[in-house]
Amino acid sequence: MNHLNGWLLAFAGLLMSACTTPMSTPHLSYKPVIFVHGNGDSAALWQSTLWRFESNAWPSQLLHALDVPYPLARDADDKPQAGRTSTTEHMQVLQDKVDEVLKQTGAQQVILIGNSRGGNAIRNYLCNAGGTKNVSHAIIGGGTNHGVQAVPGLNDANEFSGAGPFLKQLNAPKNERGDEVCGPTQWMTIRSDNNDKYAQPDGVWIGMKGRATMVGFDGPELKGAFNVVIPQIDHRETSFSPEAFVASYQFLTGQTPLHNITPQTQIELNGKVFGLGLNPRQADSGNFVSNLPLQGAQLAVYETDPQTGQRQGAAVHRKTIAVDGQWGPFKANSRAAYEFELTAEGYATTHIYRSPFPRSSNLVHLRPERLAASERTPQALVIWTRPRGYFDANRDRMKLDGQSDIPGIVPGMGAGISSVRMRTSESPQRSIAAEFNGEHLKGLTWPASQGHVTVLELTY
Repeated sequence: MNHLNGWLLAFAGLLMSACTTPMSTPHLSYKPVIFVHGNGDSAALWQSTLWRFESNAWPSQLLHALDVPYPLARDADDKPQAGRTSTTEHMQVLQDKVDEVLKQTGAQQVILIGNSRGGNAIRNYLCNAGGTKNVSHAIIGGGTNHGVQAVPGLNDANEFSGAGPFLKQLNAPKNERGDEVCGPTQWMTIRSDNNDKYAQPDGVWIGMKGRATMVGFDGPELKGAFNVVIPQIDHRETSFSPEAFVASYQFLTGQTPLHNITPQTQIELNGKVFGLGLNPRQADSGNFVSNLPLQGAQLAVYETDPQTGQRQGAAVHRKTIAVDGQWGPFKANSRAAYEFELTAEGYATTHIYRSPFPRSSNLVHLRPERLAASERTPQALVIWTRPRGYFDANRDRMKLDGQSDIPGIVPGMGAGISSVRMRTSESPQRSIAAEFNGEHLKGLTWPASQGHVTVLELTY
């Protein structure tokens, strides 16, 4: 499926779960929307979703994406763990954001849209903290609603255990019909038919290959919600794909959106620079993911030749990252391709290549990479990443450096890998290309022996 151009056919592929019927939803006066990202992620993943809402007349000032400071769940929810959040802490971050947006906008209610672990915070807030009075609609894509595994006694203290206390109390019947959702909020879930790595009968993607998870493909559904099934999509695409947007927009408005992403001529880009851990000098700090500003990092932005990845002159923007983490604002050209060069103590010099940005965004978050000692060899390291979805050798049309056989992406495994690392010759410096379902990227190789990394980051 071409995820760039297939949006008009999105509803043709939707399969509606037979367990419920859609609620009658009148066209809304536009309400504030708060987007809640998943485990280990950031608000940046909602970038293209916000573009789609804006392109269909939703006011940009009503679209809010939350950055959880420490986005990873604890290994055991009841035990403090450095750099990670409990379910209670996660819910509090969301509750604070809802209160802030209600106060800022003067609205009576908001809409919550979450992916994966973001759905846990939404359910916790609505069902355990009285949030239903503040939320008219809740949409959860790829929710781990019944766990990534539900084997009794297998790490029950983990937030994602369907047999553990956190999800068991959320899934307890709320009325005589046995509904798992709290009212009067209107609920929708979006899931894959069988391609969500965290809703699989076999535990291959969670380190339990050949062992039953006690969770089915329908694990993300909730009894009492309007449950939508979209064929072939993966765990992240349940929220960030054009098809997921179409389903969400129609649920909220009762109408089919008219546009995918409409381009703007003059755009302004901004975002934050985040680090990878609590202390870049610690060898194990990669175990943490932080959405906190990486103060002191240096950013340089270069316009590049989209056919070669070569820089077109001097840097068009430079900034030293301050305490707020922001690297912009930057007046950009929506037709231009850019390289973002990040340098920071304890990190590799990271060269991030992106496709042209069709619209303005304040969610262009950046994060430098680290190089292990074993990777500082006379070769170039290229990281190809797809933040808003996964790679599937059977489903997707893709090439990296002219090759269809890409390291780590195995035919027949389904969609479960979102980033691949490839080594290539360090010298001479050359162009390197990536193609994914119609999106093309060009960058340059850089010497890993001198502490450089190339990142080819897909937008769609």
